[in-house]
Amino acid sequence: MSLYKIARTIVAIILFPLYRIQVYGKENIPDKGPVIICSNHISNLDPPVVGITSPRDIYFMAKGELFEKKFFGKLLLGIHAFPVKRGMRDRNALRKGLSILEEGNSLGLFPEGTRSKTGKIGKALAGAGFFALRSNAVIVPCAIIGPYKPGKKLIVKYGKPLDFEHYRVNKASPQEAADGIMSEINQIIDNYQNKPDLLDK
Repeated sequence: MSLYKIARTIVAIILFPLYRIQVYGKENIPDKGPVIICSNHISNLDPPVVGITSPRDIYFMAKGELFEKKFFGKLLLGIHAFPVKRGMRDRNALRKGLSILEEGNSLGLFPEGTRSKTGKIGKALAGAGFFALRSNAVIVPCAIIGPYKPGKKLIVKYGKPLDFEHYRVNKASPQEAADGIMSEINQIIDNYQNKPDLLDK
């Protein structure tokens, strides 16, 4: 069993009962082919939560400083994380992300770039739009609806794949594409807050 599978199993055993995680829409994630899963970002626990609720193995970006310690860096690589330099355009990270998608894998992104301290949706950075436009990946929006409090219910909802063809045909900018993705995530959250029964649809 790979390190990723071992870590995923251990984390799932801990987090599922702790936060009473309920998952909806996993069937919206294709079994094969390149996929970009885009989620809102409300906690440092979001990457492992997306990782344990998705039926696909996911590659995530992680801040480059975490890879400076040799042992921890190898551990992160083993669980499908790769480094990105924050605060600048990291061409190596962009190439790595595109390579992951070209190989038919899943890439997990948080379009806001940093976690929201208020729990509300923030403005998207252009990065998610770049990957969506430069690849043929299926884009799946994901909403994590908290709070992260032991014993309280945590909702993870995967929406239907987005139709990105019109963005590509109309030569949309990465920022416009990223804004479109965040709008879809926000819509999932609004639907839950206003009509919780829509989660099953």
